[in-house]
Order: sequence, then structure tokens, then C-alpha cells
Amino acid sequence: MLLLSTTRDVAGRGASRYAALNLRQASPAGNGAALVLSEVVVGIVAFAAWIAPLQAGTIYIPNASFESPVVPIDLTPAIPDMDYWQKSPQPSWYDPTNYDYYPWDTRMGTFYNFHTPPPDTFIDNCDGTQAAFLFAFPDVTIFQDYNSIYGTNTTPSHAFNAMFNVNRAYSLTVGVIGGGGGMYDGATLQLSLYYRDASSNMVTVGATTIINSAQLFPTNTHLVDFSVYVPGVRTNDQWAGQNIGIQIASTVDFDLEGGYWDVDNVRLTETALPALTSPQVTNNQYGFTLQSQPGLRFEILAATNLPLPISNWTSLGPLTNLTGTVPFLDPATNLDRRFYRARQLP
Repeated sequence: MLLLSTTRDVAGRGASRYAALNLRQASPAGNGAALVLSEVVVGIVAFAAWIAPLQAGTIYIPNASFESPVVPIDLTPAIPDMDYWQKSPQPSWYDPTNYDYYPWDTRMGTFYNFHTPPPDTFIDNCDGTQAAFLFAFPDVTIFQDYNSIYGTNTTPSHAFNAMFNVNRAYSLTVGVIGGGGGMYDGATLQLSLYYRDASSNMVTVGATTIINSAQLFPTNTHLVDFSVYVPGVRTNDQWAGQNIGIQIASTVDFDLEGGYWDVDNVRLTETALPALTSPQVTNNQYGFTLQSQPGLRFEILAATNLPLPISNWTSLGPLTNLTGTVPFLDPATNLDRRFYRARQLP
């Protein structure tokens, strides 16, 4: 089943992160589409009017809250190390001599969420004691997938092995704070889910762009959640069965570079979508199986003409799926053609 759902004036911007990265300096710092199954001359269509959210399962993401490695707070409040997350390579335009000799690697890293002064830097909803930072510069990116590598490793750990499964929807949520280090209004950060094609190129499946503003981030002490949603994966989607990749990327232009983003608590969920499967004919009656999260109620609708408006479909009554799969048998007999929809009820 398929468900239609040039550098400028940047020396002082992000200065606290610059100081922190000196490792020896202790500076504080939709719509439902359908699959017609016609093998037994019966059309089965699935349509969901999502009145209540479906249950979702959490997918494990290694180092999702950037707790590893542990920041040595006796030496510095921030380090460039990030376990399991791969960093973008230094671009050709970046010359450390133009940026106080800071290496490209220090544009991304991990910091400790201090409880001690200054009080206006403690993040009150940080997951754990650490979070990550990304400088608002072009090409600054961290990502993680099945084949990503990190640190001095030369081979992937394959620790993150989630896949885009057919008839599943995916939601990526990340806590973000903008405006750090004097970031300009209009600076952008992109969250995305992707897969790698046969040539190992990253192909975006879904993305959300965050635009920095004082209205969106009125404080630098509270993370704001942003999400990317990928609706039901279809059999013919190129990403079906492919490994999931997560990317957090600074997409700012050169005229707005400067400052930094704080990110934390990366979450990925998978939700099973309802499906009508196993069409069959029993004693001249059409039947099928409804699959969904257990406990959901649906109304079964039928029509002999698929393009009819939903208001013209005939209700065959409610059907409650107590266990996750439930059979349905149309009471009508000797039908030449019949299409079905399952619409979720509250």
C-alpha cells in the first residue's frame, strides 16, 4: 500500500566557540493514494484520514545526543571530536589563515552544558550533559549512515543500520538553537533524511530548512524541535530498502556566515501504515486482510468505480483491528468488480 502522504566581519562571531576549541584554554564559553490488487478481479484501495496519530517505534541512532566522547571540562568546554558522526571535508575555499588559523575540523564539535556561570548559557532542556555545535559557514555538515566514518577511523562501523522499509513512514526530530555567536538573521540550517545511490551519492528523501531569527529563537538556553517527515515508503520508491542517512547541514551563504548553531537530541521514528492485503474470493464473496497498528478502528468503504468521489463510496461498516491483522469479507456476492478503502475512525 502506498500513502500519499567571501568572508566578512566574522572575526568576533562565534568567539566563545573559538576559545572553547583551544583545547588547552579553559575559557568559559497527506493524501492517501492506492494500490489496486487485481489478481483475483478485486480492487483493494487504502485511504487513511488520520484523525489520531499512529503509534511509532523509535529507531536507535548511535550518539544521538552527542554524549560521546566525554568533553574534558577541566581543560575546555568544547572539543571537535564527535563519535559516530562524520564531518564534511574541508572545502577548497576555506583557508585557515583567514579564520584565525582555526582548522576546518573545529567548525563542528561537542560541548559541555555547564550549570555554572555565566547563567545565560545553560540549556535547560539539553538531553544529557552535552550537545553539538555547527558554525554557520557554508559546507559545514555532520551526517551519519551505514557507511559513514568518524574521527581517525578509515572503515565504517555500520552501527547505524536502519532502512527505509516499505509501508512505513519516518520522522526525524532534532533540537536546535540558532543565533549563537552573533549569527545573522536569515542564516539557514537544513535537516534531512537521505539514502546513497549505487555511486554512493547522497540523495535527499526529505528535508526541513530552519531560518534563524530572534522570533524563532528568542533565547539561547532552550532547544526548539524541528522535524522532517517522510510519508509512506512505496515499493517503487528508489529509497525503498535502502539504508537511512541523517544529515545536519549549515546552508548559509557567504554573505551571512558567522556564529554557530547548537543541536541535540536527534530522534528518528518509524510508523507502520495501514494496508489492505491478501485479496481473495470465498464463496463468490470478495475479502481481504487489514493490517495496521493494533487497536485502531476503520470504516470500510466500497465502490465499483475507483475515480468516484469519496462521498459516493458505500460504507460497509466499521472494522476494529485488535491484533494488528484482521480479515474482512464483503457481504455482497457475485460481484464483477469492487474497490475498497479503509478510513481510520477516531
